[in-house]
Formats: sequence, C-alpha cells, structure tokens
Amino acid sequence: MDKTDLEILKILQKKARVPNVEVARTIGMAPSAVLERIKKLEAKCIIQGYEVRLNPDMFNCAMIAFIHITVADPAKISETGKKIAAIDQIQEVHYMAGDDCLLAKIRVADNKELESILRTQITCLAPVIGTKTLISLSTYKETAKILLPQKP
Repeated sequence: MDKTDLEILKILQKKARVPNVEVARTIGMAPSAVLERIKKLEAKCIIQGYEVRLNPDMFNCAMIAFIHITVADPAKISETGKKIAAIDQIQEVHYMAGDDCLLAKIRVADNKELESILRTQITCLAPVIGTKTLISLSTYKETAKILLPQKP
C-alpha cells in the first residue's frame, strides 16, 4: 500500500459513493487507474465493503444500549458471542479483556423491546450468568472510520 492508496482510502471513508472520476481528479490519476487500485484494495480485503448509514429515528430504533454479558464458562465465549451477534438488533459484539464477558451494542425502539431481547434471546443462553445494561442518553460520535497513517 502506497501514499496513493492511502489517499484513495481517505476519500472513500469520507464518501464511499464518490465517483471514480472525482477520486481520480482529486489525486491526479486516470479514472481507470483509480478503479484498478480500488479493486486491488478490495481483493486484499483492505476494503471490506460499503455500507449506507441510515437515520435510526426514521426506523424506530433510536435507543442505543450497551450490554455487558458475563459468561460462566470461558470455553463458551466464542459460541455465545456468535449467538448474540446473530440477533438482528445487535450491531456489535466484543470479547472484553479481564472478566469472562462480552460487550454488545444494540439498537432498539424502546425499553420494552430491549427488555424482551434481554429476556428471550440473551439471558436465556445457557452460558450467560448475568448482564448489566447501560442505556445511551446521547451520541456525540459514532463512526466506523479508521485513522489512516500519513505515510505508508
């Protein structure tokens, strides 16, 4: 990966739907060369995909909560994490250092939906021995962008 690849990635992180012609114009390359570089970045799994960020208020899922999930058997962390990740409203699942626990980020409509998912899909999993839920009151930053180096 060279400086040109990093410039392309910076542009795509700002606006993934930017036309190749515009990227090419910005970095001073031919559109075909930019397209070839993007395809190589995708083939190397440096670019893993493209997502649309939707307004959660428009889809009745503005409530964000973080669920700290304690698992009894450390050998069951991965299996439990995958089951929790399969829940549609779950956006992220992380295995946390320290305690044998997972941290899940969930988006739901309200506390009733959150309670239902906790009762029927999370706490009922055999390895789960406890949960602690934190509800977000405001979000000041939410992104999937990665800080890219200035030089390769």
